[in-house]
Amino acid sequence: MPKISDNRAKREQEEQQPDWQPGTPSKMADERQYETLMDARRDAMLARVQEGYENFQKTRTFSMPRWLYGEPRGTLFKVECEDNPDFGETSFLEFDSARTAFLSIDYQIDFCGEKGYVDVMGYPLKNTATPLQATRRCLDAIRGTDIKVIHSREGHLPDLSDCPYNKLLRSKIIGKGVGIGEQPEGGMGRLLVRGSRSWGIVKEVEPIEGEILTDKAGKGALGVSNLFLQLNNLGITHLVITGITTDVCVDTIMTQANDLGFWCLLLKDCTGATDEGNYEAAIKMTKMQGGVFGWVSDSNHFIKGLEDAGLSKAGKGVSSGQLRRVV
Repeated sequence: MPKISDNRAKREQEEQQPDWQPGTPSKMADERQYETLMDARRDAMLARVQEGYENFQKTRTFSMPRWLYGEPRGTLFKVECEDNPDFGETSFLEFDSARTAFLSIDYQIDFCGEKGYVDVMGYPLKNTATPLQATRRCLDAIRGTDIKVIHSREGHLPDLSDCPYNKLLRSKIIGKGVGIGEQPEGGMGRLLVRGSRSWGIVKEVEPIEGEILTDKAGKGALGVSNLFLQLNNLGITHLVITGITTDVCVDTIMTQANDLGFWCLLLKDCTGATDEGNYEAAIKMTKMQGGVFGWVSDSNHFIKGLEDAGLSKAGKGVSSGQLRRVV
């Protein structure tokens, strides 16, 4: 019987001089034999995919799949999307207004106002405040339609029991001694704490009566808030995504939603990041692989899609002076 030391030496020699090339499949990568009863459902799904593929080739449209969701409950409208499926190409994404939610993500003082969290960290507010105007235009266009509006706020409980220690520590270091849970000099309140004035949504896009407001304890919203339950209860299939910041909360929510099967459209002029390079990278990343996380358009094309379908209420809905704050 060979000695243990001899076996170890042989194994170490094999590791140093492998007899395989990089990229060689592991023996553990062999396909597992699953139950054949799954084959029929797979074939049926691929047949539906083929139908959608052929329809796209004719129309350049990602159509609302009636076989999956049933007949439209609202008004169908299409939005032109850029760089899809390949860069330089154009496609359209079809929506059922009654199954669509417009997400306005984290437009809070803490992220786009003076003495808020982003300001204390030392980033220019222009980058995160600029998308407010385009987002407000979209809100004016959809208010009064059957498209649902959902606002989100990131913030933690007053006792910080839902905020990880490492998040607290990082924020204090980058804030040069002032972090989450603390109030900066001259600030409105404690940073990213529920109930603080700086945690509130800015007036330009604040919720009005009848709109949904969801609070989340992290960057995402489909794991640390009630958003998934709200979307499910409303029968939502498609999301129009706006808010800040593009590379953090917006990207995280869009990624989560895409994994859960929602059709996601990001309006690029209705979102911003603390760093312009991060913003551009997040937009490009979304467009990769034919829209790996969804589709990208802008407020003008979104509103045009509404108008073409006779849906837009811009100029007919609630004026800025009539907005009611939701407490």
